[in-house]
Amino acid sequence: MTNESEAAHVQECRDWQAVLAANSWAGIAWPKECHGRGATIGQARIFAQEESHFEVSSGVFMVATGMVGPTIIAHGTQAQKDYFLPRMLNGEHIWCQLFSEPGAGSDLAGLATCAVRDGDQFIVNGQKVWTSGAHFSDWAMLLVRTDSDVPKHRGITYILVDMRSPGITVRPLRQITGHAHFNEVFLTDVSIPVANVLGEINGGWGVAQTTLGNERSMIGGGGSGIGFKSLLHLARTSGCANDPIVRQELARSYTRFELLGWLSHRARARSKLGLPPGPEASVMKLAVSERVAADGDLALAIEGANGMLTSTDAPQDGMFQQMFLNQWSVRIGGGTEQIQRNVLGERVLGLPSEPRPDKTLPFKDLPHN
Repeated sequence: MTNESEAAHVQECRDWQAVLAANSWAGIAWPKECHGRGATIGQARIFAQEESHFEVSSGVFMVATGMVGPTIIAHGTQAQKDYFLPRMLNGEHIWCQLFSEPGAGSDLAGLATCAVRDGDQFIVNGQKVWTSGAHFSDWAMLLVRTDSDVPKHRGITYILVDMRSPGITVRPLRQITGHAHFNEVFLTDVSIPVANVLGEINGGWGVAQTTLGNERSMIGGGGSGIGFKSLLHLARTSGCANDPIVRQELARSYTRFELLGWLSHRARARSKLGLPPGPEASVMKLAVSERVAADGDLALAIEGANGMLTSTDAPQDGMFQQMFLNQWSVRIGGGTEQIQRNVLGERVLGLPSEPRPDKTLPFKDLPHN
C-alpha cells in the first residue's frame, strides 16, 4: 500500500463513519447516554454482517470504537464521554494505542515512559513501539509511569493524548510484508492536561485491563480476513484437493474456523448480559494466533514451489504469501501466545504463578533494560 492509497483509504473510512453517525448506525450497542443507538450486541452484529456485503469500510476506527470507546464508557468522566465519544463515532477522531515499549512488551507493567506532574499538566518523556496507525491517528490512549516508589502495577496512569501535541514524533516501522502499518513513537517533554487522565492517577493498570480485554475480543472476533473457503479454492485450483494429506489438513482448518465461531458466540453471549470480556477473550486470541500460523503454513504447502513467489508472480497476487508473513503481527499483537497461556493458566485454571519479586518491589529498585 502506497502513502497515497493509504491516505485515500483513511479518508474513505472517515467519510463512511460520518455517514454511519449521521444515520444513527455508529455505536449501535453503546448506551444512548453515551451517544450510541442503545441497541443490542446482536443487532450490531446483524448490521455488521449486512455492511460486509458492500464495498465500504470504517476499519481505521476499530481501535476507537472497539477499544478506547468502551474503556471511556466504563471509566471516563461525563465530560470525557461527551467530548470524545461523539467525535470517534462521527469520524473526526482516529485513535491509536501507546502501550508497548522497547523494554515493556509482554511485560507491559514494566513500562518506563515517565509523566511528571507540573500543576494542571503532566510532562511526559519516553518511547512507545508497535503502534498501529499512529502516523494517521488524531488521539491516543497512553500508559505512563507516575510513581516509581511503588510496585510496577500500582504506579501507572492511563492518559488520553492529542497526537498533534508538540514533542510527539512518529516513525514508521516497515514490516516483513513490505508495509509500514506499525510505528515507533517518541514523546519529548509532551504536555498533557491532568484532566485527560482516564480513571485515577496511579490506577491506570485496572483501566488498561478493560482496554486489553476488548482488544483480545476484537482480534479474536476478527480473525485474519482469509477464510476457509479461500483455502479450499486454492487447493482445488492447485490440483491437490483430492490428496488425502491435504484433505486432512483442510478438515483441521475447517474445524479451527468452526471453533472460533463458537468462541465468538460465547463472547457475544457474555456481552449481551452486560458483562466485560472474560477468559474467552484470551481463548479466542490464542485460537486466532494458532489458526493463522497453521493456515499460513497450509496455504504455502498447497502452493508448493509457487509458494516461493510473491506479489503478482504468485497465485492470487501473493495473497497467501501476505497471510503467511503477516501471521507474526497477529500472534504478537494484543498479547503473545505465551501471555495468553499465562492468563488462562493463572486466572482461569487457578494454577500457581511463578515467584515474582518484581510484583512487590518498588519499580525504581527493579533492573531495567
